[in-house]
Amino acid sequence: MEKLEGKICIVTGGAAGIGKKISHTLLDNGATVCIFDINEESGLKAIEEFKALHKGKKAEFFKVNVADENQAASAIDSIAEKYGSIDVLVNNAGITLDNLIMRMSIEDWKKVIDINLTGAFICSKHTVKHMIKKRSGRIINISSIVGVKGNAGQCNYSASKAGLIGLTKSLAREVASRNINVNAIAPGYIETEMTAKLGENVKEKLLASIPSGKLGTPEDVASAVLFLAGPDSEYATGTVLSIDGGMGI
Repeated sequence: MEKLEGKICIVTGGAAGIGKKISHTLLDNGATVCIFDINEESGLKAIEEFKALHKGKKAEFFKVNVADENQAASAIDSIAEKYGSIDVLVNNAGITLDNLIMRMSIEDWKKVIDINLTGAFICSKHTVKHMIKKRSGRIINISSIVGVKGNAGQCNYSASKAGLIGLTKSLAREVASRNINVNAIAPGYIETEMTAKLGENVKEKLLASIPSGKLGTPEDVASAVLFLAGPDSEYATGTVLSIDGGMGI
């Protein structure tokens, strides 16, 4: 039996990057996956890819700006009505607009906070009511090592990811008695298109800062999501799982 057989999962920002790998992993383990993304072209392309790779599995795309409460609430309610429940929410949607704080505009501050943190609040708020009715559920927030340690030039991003940790711990306390687990994952530097474009000198300095001496992979993060979404993490709530090669030590 697959670990997530019959489970209904929402993955925000699920059309590309780490979110796409998370969606693949959940589908591969029997889940029905609904991805939220603001990029319709990427979302529809991802669904076609999912259907080709995961025969007989169900995947749907919803064009949603997670910072728009009406859009998010409407999509979440329609999923709950169609499938009868929502079992797992992965708050993965995120953006970066990096700059030194002296040069950072209030608009760039707000955009990052709105998508990365307020979006997770909105999706959690409207999903948890359906989980409470069923008295079960898993919410997994994708934070970051920079939400734990900070990073120069990323005050907005670091603040949003640190905020996700606070959201995780507070919401976990609110809903634990209803058999709803809320956890966070704090990835370190992960192999992505962005890290692939780094120069060799930058890569060498980056690797020197990681005790394990290597970058993580999207699969590393997706495996952690699977653990927190599945039956093996029944007693884990309010935790922050570091997937960072030791950077947080």
